[in-house]
Amino acid sequence: MTRYLVRRIFLLVVTLVVTSFLIFALTNMLPGDIAKLVLGRDASPRAIENFEEKFGLNRPSLVQYVDWLGGFITADWGRSFTAGNPPVRDLVLSRLWNSLRLAGMTLAIVIPLSLLLGLLAALREGSWTDSFISVASLSVVGLPEFVTGIVLVNVFALALGWLPATAYIGETMSFIEWIRVLILPALTASFVLTGYITRMTRAGMLEELRKPYVRTATLKGIPYRRVVFTHALRNALLPTIAVIALSIGWLMGGLVVIENVFNFPGIGSLLVTAVTQKNLPVLQAISVLIVFFYASANLVADLLFALLNPRIRLS
Repeated sequence: MTRYLVRRIFLLVVTLVVTSFLIFALTNMLPGDIAKLVLGRDASPRAIENFEEKFGLNRPSLVQYVDWLGGFITADWGRSFTAGNPPVRDLVLSRLWNSLRLAGMTLAIVIPLSLLLGLLAALREGSWTDSFISVASLSVVGLPEFVTGIVLVNVFALALGWLPATAYIGETMSFIEWIRVLILPALTASFVLTGYITRMTRAGMLEELRKPYVRTATLKGIPYRRVVFTHALRNALLPTIAVIALSIGWLMGGLVVIENVFNFPGIGSLLVTAVTQKNLPVLQAISVLIVFFYASANLVADLLFALLNPRIRLS
């Protein structure tokens, strides 16, 4: 187990290095002169020269990458191209912390609800309960996020007045205030994920319940509930865990529409702003962080595979 973990962490580091090089190379291949795009077309040659000197854009690309990677590892992520040139690390981490809280609340809603609905549908295959859950999960997957968000705002914020319409973030907010602010964005994100994970759980559970070992264990007198929850469910969760791992990466960088609907200061909206402004240091930092979350979530998923299914070899 230890050797497997060390090897996977090593592969994680290699993945991050390779992807960081690709991210740096692709962002530096964006069309147009970055200095002119930031300063404007009327910028003087002297101003452009000073800008390139300040941010090291006049050096060879490989030297820029090595310096950038070394700075990223030592928590010096450079300076933003925007007014005042704030540190990229402070700018990104403040948004990252917001996205982590939103992702955490979303997963707290999605995981137990999806597992419960998927298990219930599988155990009552062919019944009206199964049909209702299947149709509902398929329907919510197809709903655009901005439609779901607008409906929730109109109902719970404008009509009933129970929750705030925008996800305003205050530095002195209490835990309860944070919950109230995040409920509507989290529910909006939960619709798509709940429908998808519910269907995956149902399909995996049905596949396991039809295998010979379930029938054999039942004929031996083992209670059906024990067979389901001790054996079948553990194996059925394997594909579901993979989907949840991918969902974590999406929650960290793919909630752009939801963040815009609720005016939520997350990392996704900052990424879009960095792209439109050609703010390379911010764009590069966020891209590497998103890759890190994807890779880390996959590592945790692989470890859970081994814990749930001993037949998976870690050597």
